[in-house]
Amino acid sequence: MKLGYQDAGAWTMLTSTPLDRRKAAWLYAQFTVSKTVSLKKFFVGLTPIRKSDIDSEPVTKAAPKYGGLIEFYRSSARELWTPTGTNVPDYPKLAQLWWPNISEAVTGALSPQAAMDKLAKEMDDTMARLERGGMKNCAPKLNPEKPDWLGKPGGPKAKLANEKPKGETMSYEKLLESWK
Repeated sequence: MKLGYQDAGAWTMLTSTPLDRRKAAWLYAQFTVSKTVSLKKFFVGLTPIRKSDIDSEPVTKAAPKYGGLIEFYRSSARELWTPTGTNVPDYPKLAQLWWPNISEAVTGALSPQAAMDKLAKEMDDTMARLERGGMKNCAPKLNPEKPDWLGKPGGPKAKLANEKPKGETMSYEKLLESWK
């Protein structure tokens, strides 16, 4: 990662979906990224997908309300963020692994831990293939496996003594102060 990352997302249409439904999904995708819908989506979710949205007159008029967001997207600073292109690492290749593994946990065929361990292994294998294949943009770079790295520098954090502490409500003023 350079200075930031923005998930630009993607559409996934399965070839196993009946053709009439895929055609309908394709039309819906075109609708959601059309100029008028895209601009409306920007104002609702603040997630621009078209340069024409950022450069539009309505966004220019609203820019003072968005605390620098519009100016950022119009500036060269956005080029310092991780480049877009193929999702990092590759959403469609990894997404197809999730549900078969999650379903094993849900149905009780595997414990949740075993299902997630299996999913992690399959994802690592997929990312290793992407790395070996020389993915053009943002190729994954896997670290060597270290079975004993839990809680060590650079490794995942060890479990907390209390993984589900009682929630606390923080005052708005205290929250603002914590951001300074």
